[in-house]
Amino acid sequence: MSDAEEAELVQRLKRQDEVAFNQLVTVYQGRVYRLVFRMLNDQQEAEDLAQEVFVTVFKSISTFRGDSKLSTWLYRVAANHAKNRLKYLSRRARGRKQQFDEVADRDAIESASMSTSAPIPGPEAVLQGRQMEHFVRQALAELPEEQRELVVLRDIENLTYEEIQQVTGLAAGTVKSRLHRARLALVSRVKELAGGQS
Repeated sequence: MSDAEEAELVQRLKRQDEVAFNQLVTVYQGRVYRLVFRMLNDQQEAEDLAQEVFVTVFKSISTFRGDSKLSTWLYRVAANHAKNRLKYLSRRARGRKQQFDEVADRDAIESASMSTSAPIPGPEAVLQGRQMEHFVRQALAELPEEQRELVVLRDIENLTYEEIQQVTGLAAGTVKSRLHRARLALVSRVKELAGGQS
């Protein structure tokens, strides 16, 4: 979405235009869902929370000053909602569910290329790939909330460091150093998990 299109969308949202709201949801629902799902590690909670995020955005769009991109502000709202939900769930001592397989299959289908130029992997390679994906998802879910948020924003949602600063409120050096530590922890845990599965 170009800057001009985004500015027009924001103005329409501020006028409480429902068509603009539907457009916002259409453009960003997948990204918001993936962000909150990866932070919560619970499909049902993520679905509910993603809807809440859009309701919050629609109700509070008048507070959007335009200091950042709309998508960055939306990610900040989503990340804050996810953090609050995690606190709520931990106070209720509710265990987290691990429902990655269905979502992983859906993501794989969405991102699959129809190109026939790449060689088709054999069954053993597919199985090894799925096992590694499982280890990565498990390791990501085990990261502390702050580290998981940074990895999801940078490595999964492909936000720039500047956008991550705007979402998290952290300084540039802090984002980079914490992300580096998070990646090291993630790699270390994946190696541990993969090493235990010979």
